[in-house]
Amino acid sequence: MFLGLDIGTSAIKAVLVDDAQSVVATVETPLAISRPHPGFSEQNPEDWWQATLTSIDRLKAEQPAALSAVRGIGLSGQMHGAVLLDKNGEVLRPAILWNDGRSSTECRELEARFPALHQVAGNLAFPGFTAPKLLWVRKHEPDIFARTAKVLLPKAYVGYRLTGEMVEEMSDASGTLWLDVGARDWSDAALEATYLSRARMPRLVEGSAAAGRIHADLAARWGMASPPVLAGGAGDNAAGAVGLGAIHAGNAFVSLGTSGVLWATTDRYAPNPQSSVHAFCHAIPATWHQMGVILSAASALGWWSGAAQVPVADLLAPLGERPSAPSTATFLPYLSGERTPHNDTAIRGAFIGLDHDTTRETLTQAVLEGVAFAFRDCLDALAAAGTRLTEADVIGGGSRSRFWIAVLASVLGLPLNRIEDGERGGAFGAARLARMAATGESPAQICLPPRRIETIRPDPELQHAYAERHALYRALYPALKGVTS
Repeated sequence: MFLGLDIGTSAIKAVLVDDAQSVVATVETPLAISRPHPGFSEQNPEDWWQATLTSIDRLKAEQPAALSAVRGIGLSGQMHGAVLLDKNGEVLRPAILWNDGRSSTECRELEARFPALHQVAGNLAFPGFTAPKLLWVRKHEPDIFARTAKVLLPKAYVGYRLTGEMVEEMSDASGTLWLDVGARDWSDAALEATYLSRARMPRLVEGSAAAGRIHADLAARWGMASPPVLAGGAGDNAAGAVGLGAIHAGNAFVSLGTSGVLWATTDRYAPNPQSSVHAFCHAIPATWHQMGVILSAASALGWWSGAAQVPVADLLAPLGERPSAPSTATFLPYLSGERTPHNDTAIRGAFIGLDHDTTRETLTQAVLEGVAFAFRDCLDALAAAGTRLTEADVIGGGSRSRFWIAVLASVLGLPLNRIEDGERGGAFGAARLARMAATGESPAQICLPPRRIETIRPDPELQHAYAERHALYRALYPALKGVTS
């Protein structure tokens, strides 16, 4: 038996997986986000830990025999967050999260201090990444910076609480801007550019390797026969890829989660940062990936649900299963700024093209299409980076909607596969990494793809119509930028 924990932004999710790779039990404990100032996004790391304890305690109550047989634990997690610890391992301030935009100025400073950043780290300096956050802390909270003895990412902090070991793995470390992504090692030059050194970093392992064993008192609390191995784990998207079996060059998926990801697995380090495409290590050895990232995907639909005061299911029901024509309104989903391809934290969203005939259904479809157009921007950026996709799986909460997948297929011009358990996500991939760490089995043995239950293909007539709407969508960005920046 193996346990996967996903340290998400909105919840901690725990999944028990048996030796046949069947999910035995799943529990979820919600989390809240603090936004103390515009553009800020923070969480208290203690909340992650307490939600982790609650989640595993619930599994013990529901599945005591299964939990007692756990041999390995794997962690998946929200990327880029900065957890600052003092010399005693105590948290110094709330964690600054992936969707925090306060460090735009520091991004420019970092690139000026370390001109080789793009080639070494494989990415532009985005405010969501970890390194610029530390420059911001040094500038605005110098006492905190001076007391910082270790910088951990969110899942590594939970791993530290589980084992007492401060360990990070390659996929999550890639999102810090401190990793030499090609060499799969910390970059001393990148660290020096942020006034840090290796001494303040956790040690590195591969995601499928053992990072330690959990404390004996925790194993006793949960009735485990012996303290399980803790795997290195993975950043949330890499964990999702492990769960999907996307471990071979050319494998691709679309993630319709809180944020959105268009992922392509590669067998080499292939950076092209000027297209705002991320080039990261995968969570398994000798493998990398490229991805385009949008900051609001399913969260855009969640926002619209809250604004309209109508549950998401009730918003989607009138739309049916496939669009017959594009919405007459256009939605730009820049509710938290945008990453690929704009790298713009100041831009904000908008509805365009409203008239007296605009209905709630019109706007709901526009929200779904706006997110799809943002994914089209990612597809074009991947193509500019030399990666061309022929099909993709769809995962995440948004994958429940056939209508949305049909929109995406026609906007992207790609066949999209609905898969069995499309929402199992990062926690399932983390459980697979736990198994590899505990047993020594290879990724090829364990990371098998799920069953595809349906392929939704582009509608040729809609493709043409959506290409025209996407051109309008792209033209609106510079005009909107002038209003919101």
